[in-house]
Amino acid sequence: MSSLRPTQLALSFQALAAHSGGASTTRDGWGVAFYQGNDVALYREPVAASDSPLVQFLRSRGPDTSLALSHIRHATRGARSLANTQPFVRELGGRTHVFAHNGDLPGVAGAANLAFEHHRPVGTTDSEHAFCALLERLHGLWHAAVTPPPLAQRRFVVSEFAADLRKLGPANFFYADGEVLFAHGHRRIQRDGQIAAPGLWLWSCHCADPSEPVRASGVTVAPGFQEMVLLASVPLTDEPWRPLGEGELVAVSAGRLMTLTDSDRTASQGTP
Repeated sequence: MSSLRPTQLALSFQALAAHSGGASTTRDGWGVAFYQGNDVALYREPVAASDSPLVQFLRSRGPDTSLALSHIRHATRGARSLANTQPFVRELGGRTHVFAHNGDLPGVAGAANLAFEHHRPVGTTDSEHAFCALLERLHGLWHAAVTPPPLAQRRFVVSEFAADLRKLGPANFFYADGEVLFAHGHRRIQRDGQIAAPGLWLWSCHCADPSEPVRASGVTVAPGFQEMVLLASVPLTDEPWRPLGEGELVAVSAGRLMTLTDSDRTASQGTP
């Protein structure tokens, strides 16, 4: 979720898990990162969400935020442990960066074009290896930056990274740097068992009624005038969610989709 104004976001991980094939297939961990300025309030457990008292607490007491990422794990690579539980968080350039991935990336640890030096995984998942490889590519932009690098340069690096990731397997991911949420849609297991697009869906809204909360299956946003973008593996409401195209990358900030201007495109051409 990305919103214009900070708001209380309540998550029901049991309801969200039901969308991805039932709670029995996603019982290996859960996590959520609520941005608070340049830092995040991070909650993760390597247990089924349905067994967690902490999940029940967060349903009613989640902190106010204008940017949040959540993930429910079905382990394909790496043991069931806290180190392997998403979202993953790292510091870079004085900002807290968050990453969550859905898919399977065999060979990512040995891929020559996804190497890392400054950022190394703590756990053993393919997803964390991918995050470290992304941070490695972003390191030059952020390491000595006093202010966030231009959007065009950040987007260029993330786009090139996503293209390389798609060569390995399903590469749906969220990546946030505290200001911008990048979402990349690829392929995922569909209801018929086939691995195909879409891998992510998007819904944006302008909530003009300050008395009514925004409700989706597994997500409740406190009432108030608001602009918001929700992204998820599958639609969570009956509203017209838009599927992301295969390989599509979107950037969202303060509840609005961001587009590149001509000057942005010119700036990105100088990105190494």
